[in-house]
Amino acid sequence: MLYFEDFIVGETVDTGSIAVSEGDIVAFASRFDAQDFHVDPEAAKTSFVGTLIASGWHSCSLLMRLMAESFLLNSAGMGAPGIEEVKWLRPVQPDDVLHGRRTVTEIKPSRSRTDMGLVRFRLELLNQRDEPVLEQANWIMFGRRGSDAAQAPGDWLAYPPRYIPPALPSPIEPPQAPTEAARFFEDIAIGQSFELGSCVFTAQEIVSFARAFDPQPFHMDEEAARASSFGQLAASGWHTASVWMTTMVTHRRRQLAAFGPGHAPRLGPSPGFRNLKWSRPVFAGDRITYRSTVTDKRASASRPQWGLFFHHNTGVNQDGNEVFSFDGCVFVERKPG
Repeated sequence: MLYFEDFIVGETVDTGSIAVSEGDIVAFASRFDAQDFHVDPEAAKTSFVGTLIASGWHSCSLLMRLMAESFLLNSAGMGAPGIEEVKWLRPVQPDDVLHGRRTVTEIKPSRSRTDMGLVRFRLELLNQRDEPVLEQANWIMFGRRGSDAAQAPGDWLAYPPRYIPPALPSPIEPPQAPTEAARFFEDIAIGQSFELGSCVFTAQEIVSFARAFDPQPFHMDEEAARASSFGQLAASGWHTASVWMTTMVTHRRRQLAAFGPGHAPRLGPSPGFRNLKWSRPVFAGDRITYRSTVTDKRASASRPQWGLFFHHNTGVNQDGNEVFSFDGCVFVERKPG
């Protein structure tokens, strides 16, 4: 059992590996990020990347699974308040074999709770050529030695790291207001804000995601969750983030439908994000409404036919409480000519 005191600044530890198939990529993206270059090998050939690749949120979720397998399930882990930064450095492609690496960069006891401390990690996801495909920096909370923090016993790794949806997936509910047409880079207005849609997190949805990517007891079992610091079944933070992506994709489809005939502006991938915060847990039965606001934009120096726009994103529950936020960016096509 690993407690807060067991982590040493500078220590680096590798994880086991996960092989990623085309079916794995499509299964995740079909629910959470159904863009052509994630779900359609033929359509992906004409995309920004030119081939089928995994969603960046899928890569983050696979890294979470590797960390759970390698040490979190054998620790006094108490969850993470958020992610400082993620960089998607290389695409994950079918038949890649991924492994993880964790390095402790800082430790500090909690000032408000004497029974816990925080450990800051640099986490990496690497492919079979040992090339980093993702880098992540974040804090994780751990109980101190002598505390009663511990993971409930159970066969939490019984399910493979592939998303299998529940029999009745929760629908994405569109906003009541009409959606404006998609815009090329030049026409995107800083300050413009969009409601993306809403989703109810059912117990079945929470458990399905956790089985594949975040198999910690408080995400998988109601009895274990009641005995945890959450007090009831709570969604993985990566689940909350992935559903944001689902609402963004459905919003984008409405934008393209409103654009009408002609060449509509394409979106490319995202290089990463910053300042992701899980400010409150998402429990079974919560209805989360997502919103995105354009905060900045700039032309791409390396790809002159593309620009980057930056956005601040939030998720708010049915009581009006913010549960999730982050700052992201994404490539968007410039006007032809």
